[in-house]
Amino acid sequence: MASHNDLGRKGEALAKAHLEATGYEIMDENWCHGKAEIDIIAYKNKQIIFVEVKARSGNYFGEPEDFVDKRKQKLIATAAGEYIYLMNHQGEVRFDIIAILIQREGTHRLNHIEDAFWPAGQ
Repeated sequence: MASHNDLGRKGEALAKAHLEATGYEIMDENWCHGKAEIDIIAYKNKQIIFVEVKARSGNYFGEPEDFVDKRKQKLIATAAGEYIYLMNHQGEVRFDIIAILIQREGTHRLNHIEDAFWPAGQ
């Protein structure tokens, strides 16, 4: 397995642990619709939160959250729309990013960005 896949899995596990520790209920993980995947779908305060997790081993080329571009946001929004429809959710939704820098020595820095984006056209 490629090391970037291991990094991604570790990042998602750290993000899930963070969300659970701060009172979020995890509804789904790695939920797919078409070509889009939503890393974590959580619920808190009657709101569904669609979470994109970005884990990197360094920030030489930018912070992890910088890699959630408009194309990725649109894919997430499309999948989120389908999820909302299937769940018949009538409440509010939010799009978050959890950016994680994982150091070689095993430490990490986690940045939970609430309301990180609202996809255009939504």
